[in-house]
This record gives sequence, C-alpha cells and structure tokens, in this order.
Amino acid sequence: MDTIEVSNLNRQFLFRQFHVGQSKAKVARDAVLKFRPHINITPYHANVKDPEFNVDFFKQFNVVLNGLDNLDARRHVNRLCLAANVPLVESGTTGFLGQVTVHVKGRTECYECQPKPAPKTYPVCTITSTPSKFVHCIVWAKDLLFAKLFGDKNQDNDLNVRSSDAASSSKNVEDVFERRKDEDIDQYGRKIFDHVFGYNIELALSNEETWKNRNRPKPIYSKDILSDEPAQQNGNLEKKYESDELSVSAMASLGMKNPQDIWSLKENSRIFLEAFRLFFTKREKEIGNLSFDKDDQLAVEFVTAAANIRAASFGIPLQNLFEAKGIAGNIVHAVATTNAVIAGLIVIEAIKVLKNDIKNYRMTYCLEHPARNMLLMPVEPFEPNKSCYVCSETPLSLEINTNRSKLKDLVEKIVKAKLGMNLPLIMCASNLLYEAGDVEDDMIAIYEANLEKALAELPSPVTGGTMLTVEDMQQEFVCNINIKHREEFDEEKEPDGMVLSGWTQPVSAAENKDKSVGNGASTSDALITAVESEKDDEITIVSTLKKRKLPDESDISNSAAEAKNQKQLEVIDDEDDLVMLDGDLNSVKKRRLS
Repeated sequence: MDTIEVSNLNRQFLFRQFHVGQSKAKVARDAVLKFRPHINITPYHANVKDPEFNVDFFKQFNVVLNGLDNLDARRHVNRLCLAANVPLVESGTTGFLGQVTVHVKGRTECYECQPKPAPKTYPVCTITSTPSKFVHCIVWAKDLLFAKLFGDKNQDNDLNVRSSDAASSSKNVEDVFERRKDEDIDQYGRKIFDHVFGYNIELALSNEETWKNRNRPKPIYSKDILSDEPAQQNGNLEKKYESDELSVSAMASLGMKNPQDIWSLKENSRIFLEAFRLFFTKREKEIGNLSFDKDDQLAVEFVTAAANIRAASFGIPLQNLFEAKGIAGNIVHAVATTNAVIAGLIVIEAIKVLKNDIKNYRMTYCLEHPARNMLLMPVEPFEPNKSCYVCSETPLSLEINTNRSKLKDLVEKIVKAKLGMNLPLIMCASNLLYEAGDVEDDMIAIYEANLEKALAELPSPVTGGTMLTVEDMQQEFVCNINIKHREEFDEEKEPDGMVLSGWTQPVSAAENKDKSVGNGASTSDALITAVESEKDDEITIVSTLKKRKLPDESDISNSAAEAKNQKQLEVIDDEDDLVMLDGDLNSVKKRRLS
C-alpha cells in the first residue's frame, strides 16, 4: 500500500523522480513491462493483511517472495504460506548486510522458528532522569515530549524527573502543558521550554544522591539563550504551507538549509520554538492525533532540537539533523548494491523452488567484510524447530497475575503485539472468551465486558494451570498458551506485567562446542542481539550464526566457524514488496502486493 518517496530513489532501479507520490506496486509493474512486455503482472496497491489476501489467495501461487519492511507483516505472510503450503523466500537488507532464506513447510524452519530480536529499549529512569547518550535524548524527545505535546492527550506520560521532591511539584505538572486562554503561542512555547529544560533539571538536581558519581546537568532557560524578540522568519511562507502541510519547516522558516550542520544551542532553541509555533499555527487540526514520523520534516526538526537541548544540558555531544533522523527513525541507510545482490539471490532461490531442486536450496548471507574471501556466505537451510509455536504447534507459557491483569491486557500486549494475530479468537476449554472480526451483535457486548474483567473473574476463570487456545481465522493459525500465575513483576525489566516464553533459546558457544551433526558441521540456534556500546552512541548488531553445512565440503568446518562470528543476520529492509510467482519457468505469472 506504499507510495514512492524521494528517499526511495537512491536505493532501487525502477522508480524515477516523476514517480514520486505514485503507487510502488503499479510503477514497478509498468517499469518491468517496458523490458519484459510479454509477461503478466498484477499489481495490488493494498495492505497484505487485508482479508482479501487470505489462504485461498496464497494457494494460487507456486512461491512467495518477501521483501517486507516490518516484523508483523512478515510473520503474517509466513503463517499464510504455511497454511497454504506454499514455499516462502524471505529477504532483507540493512546497509551492507543482507540475507535470503528459504522456508518450506515440513522441510525447513519457518520464518518464526527462531526468536527475533526485540527492539532496543531503555529503562524509564535513564530516559527521564540520567541520560548518558544521545540516543537517550532522542527517545525522550520523541516518545515523551513530542507525544505529550502533539499526541494522544489521554495517554499516560510523565515528563517530570523522578525525585523525592516530585510530589511537591504536582501543581506545576498539572498546569504547565495546558495553554491558558490569554496566552499567545510564543509565550506558551517558552513556558514549555523553561519547564522541560530548566525547571525539571533543577528538580532533578535537588536529589543529591543521584549525582554523587555522575556529571551534574545544567538547567537551560530560554531567557538565557534567546532575546525576548520573536525569531525572524525567512520571507513569506504562508502560501507554501497552505498547499502542503508536511512541507512546513522550521529550518526553512529560519533560513537554515544544511541538515549536515550541527546547530549551536541558540540555533537549536530557535528551531525548537519555531517548530512548536508552526505545529500550533499551521497544523493545529492534527494536534492530539500525531505520532512521530521520520518522513515528517517538522517532527524531525522538533525532535532533533529538543534532543540537542537536552544533550547540551547533560554534557552529551550534539548531533546534526541527518544523524538525529537516522537514530529517531531507526534508519540504517540503504546501499543500492546490496539491494541488487539480494534481489538476484531471491530470484536464484525462486528458480530452485520452481524446479523443486530441494537439495540445492541455500540461505545466503551478504556480509560487510569478507570471510574466507567470500562476501556471500551460502549455508543449507535448517530443519524445523520442534519448539516453534507456529509450525510445530508447541504450547507457549505465559506468566501473569491472573487476579490483576485483564483480558484486554492479554489481547493487546500478548495476542496482538507479541503473537502477531489480527483477528484473534480466545477459548478456555470449550468456552469462547473473546472473538474479533465479524461478530454477531448480541455477542459484541459480552466480549467487550469480558475484556474489562480480570482473567480470574471471567465466566470461565483463567488461573494458574489453565490452557488457553488462541486462533486467528484469517491466518488459519492456532496456538496454545499455558497460564502460570505470578504475583509480582519488575516494573523496569517487565513493564507489561507478564512474561511470554516458549521457544528453545539459543545455546552458548561453550555448550555447543562438542555437538556435531552430519559432516562435522555443528548446529545451534541463531542468536541476534542489539548490544549497546558503552563507548559511543552506536547500537551494534551482534550475531551468532548457525553452523550449517556449506557447499565446499573440503573446508566446511572453517567456513562455519567464520560464519558464526559474522556481525549480521536477520536484517529487515525499509521496502515493502511481496512478489508471488505462479506457473513454471517457461510461463511465469507474477502477482505483486505492496
């Protein structure tokens, strides 16, 4: 369902400047038909999770090729391919890294056989009280300040430093984000500025214990940085803003052009206040419903400026807009060559699938640095993981306080967020507790009432030892969850108040040392973790590859050992393509979803 943006043009080969704003699927079809006019391609400008793309739709095809841009959509397609018994060729790229993997029901592991790395998160106390890296400031500016000012007003959001004096500041906390009737936008902006960068920092400093072994932050007030005169705008931009709300820019307004420049504290303060003003004067209708979008120029400017001001307060090096946008949007900048290599490998594996050449299926990893003089590392696909809850239907385990947690918490935090179900149905024994989708009117009220009840208080009580069956009719996917009652949870480490487990976790290198299978190639589960470097602001992807048999039998053990130490694996690109091939090699029909 995506459309072409300017930023897409440097990482692929089918779109041109004049295509910006058009459907990716339709433009891709037209571009391919120019050099292969006699083939049949059906483009769908739609969401792959729409009901029309169900199991019967997938059954039309001989193979599905994935290039999706998020974990949720990938899991959805994986389950539909399993239900339809259609081979799936998965792929992804991140910078110089990439991979192509083949998944065939019953023959190889499915896409979900190995746990995927959870997005990097940071303790709330670090973000709100003691940031030490620029990424902490970005998270604060994006997920707390931006959300508080422009997002859902009903969402819980505490922007105040946690300290022993916090309770005495409650009056200030309640009033500061409310705009008074007689307050003009510049006064309001400065009030917010002074509260979050000045008052809150002073409040934090009042807790001496916190700063015994840390550098003390410096409160920043607008009057100390800026004069009382309003910022001078760069010409009359009213007309431009009316035509395109997303083109509203504080940088343009202030005559600042280069996103690679690192702004001074004064420039950051001017950008902050100008972006604040523009949101309330040019995009007022959106306030209350906004969420951060890396493609929203004004949002990126506001978050960059806010993060830099906070960084200055805590003695953290400032960053330019380009770098800040990359951190805020979790962007690893694309390399067109990597995309081309991975695209070629996808087609090679698709040809093998269409020829039913199972013995020669390979999972190929594109490396940043050569291993054994190879930048492409092909390995044989793994067998299905017997502990996979998706393709092996092994029950999961959920630790939860059944007396406090509501069914709604289970549905939102586990069934939808972690299990990736769209239209779940939840049963306890033979009793239906909840169903989403096309539900009869007389049942809607019953299910809505159930959602607000604690698990132990449901018509069919869910307590320790209960087995729940959760099903998604659209995905034709079923899994069982064993409930384990637990009284207490660590708020920092287990913020959801529940812990889901079930996969067999990867074994360590030491445990795996003497395990061998087949031709001396040992096997272990893959582990991919985001490791936060203590020396800088980078988050490094560290990967332990599975040792798998390689095509070159003479040097198999060395290759596997080298592969194991590569810093790559399971990378997801920022495109969102799904190609389905229907037919044989002589007459291939392609259907494309985007």
